[in-house]
Amino acid sequence: MSEDEPTKKKSEQPGEWERDMIRRLAFQAVNEQRRARRWGIFFKFLMFAYLVAILLLYLPSVETELETGKKHTAMVELKGIIAPEKEASADNIIDGLRDAFEADNSAGVILRINSPGGSPVQAGYINDEIRRLRKKYPDKPFYVVISDICASGGYYVASAADKIYADKASIVGSIGVRMDSFGFVKAIDKLGIERRLLTAGEHKGFLDPFLPLKPDEVEQVHKLLEDIHQQFIETVKKGRGDRLKDDPLLFSGYVWTGEEAIDLGLVDELGSADYVAREVIGAETIVDYTPQEDLLEKFSKRLGTALGHEVGKVLGGELQLR
Repeated sequence: MSEDEPTKKKSEQPGEWERDMIRRLAFQAVNEQRRARRWGIFFKFLMFAYLVAILLLYLPSVETELETGKKHTAMVELKGIIAPEKEASADNIIDGLRDAFEADNSAGVILRINSPGGSPVQAGYINDEIRRLRKKYPDKPFYVVISDICASGGYYVASAADKIYADKASIVGSIGVRMDSFGFVKAIDKLGIERRLLTAGEHKGFLDPFLPLKPDEVEQVHKLLEDIHQQFIETVKKGRGDRLKDDPLLFSGYVWTGEEAIDLGLVDELGSADYVAREVIGAETIVDYTPQEDLLEKFSKRLGTALGHEVGKVLGGELQLR
C-alpha cells in the first residue's frame, strides 16, 4: 500500500462533503444577511436625509412665526425687473407690503430695492399702494433701502418712502422713459424680401420695424413718452418734495452714485437694511415678508432646471437662458 492511500481513504470518509456543503451554505447565508443589512442601513440613511431636507425647508417658516411674535422690523425685497408674472410684479410686492404693515409686532417697514426698473404701470401700482398703507398705518415708518441699483421704475417705487437710504456706490436715478425698436428696411430691400402687412386703421402698423418711419408717427410716440415721463416727474416731486435740488439734469435719465444722489435730494442718507432696522426703527430683528414660492413649485422648478442641465450636457452643451 502506498503512502497516499491512507490520506485518500481519509478524505473520502462518508459525511465529509455534506459538512463542507453545510459550511458553504452557512457562509453564503451570512453574506446575504450582511448585504441585506448594508442595503437596509443605506435606505434608512436615505430616508433620514430626505426628512432632514424637508425639515430644513420648513424650519425658516417656523422661525419666522416665532420672530413675528416679538417686536421686529418687517422687510420686503424688490429684486429684478418690475413686470407682470415676475418676482417683482406689483401683485407680489403689494402682498408682501400689506402683510408687513398689518403685522401686529412690526415696528416699521423696509422695502429693499435692487432693480433696474421696468413697467411704469406696475411701478405705479406699487407706489399708490405704499401711499395708501402709509396713510392707514401712520405710526409705522416706511423706508426704502437701495442695494446695488434703483433706477427708473425702481426709483418710481422708492419715491413713496418716508426716507431713502443707499450705499455710497449704489446706482440711483434714470428718471426717464424709453422705447426700444429696430429697423430692417434696408436689410429686406437688400435681400429682395417683400413685406406684406394688412391692417384696418391708418396707423395700426406704425413702428413696424420692416417699414420706414413716418414723421407723424414718431411725433405721436414722442408725445406718449413725454406724457409718461411727466407722470414720473410728478410722482417723484410728490414723494420727495423740497428735498429735491433744482438741477436741470435731475429728470434727464442720468444715473448717479448713492453719494451724489444725496446731494441731489434723491437719497436721504447712507445706510444698509441692518443699520435702518437697528438705528432708525429701533427693532434690530428683521423678518422677511417677501412672498415666497410654494414649496412644490420651487421643487418642480429646481428639478426641471437640473434635468435641463443634464440633457444639455448629454447633447454636448449647456442650456442657458439669458
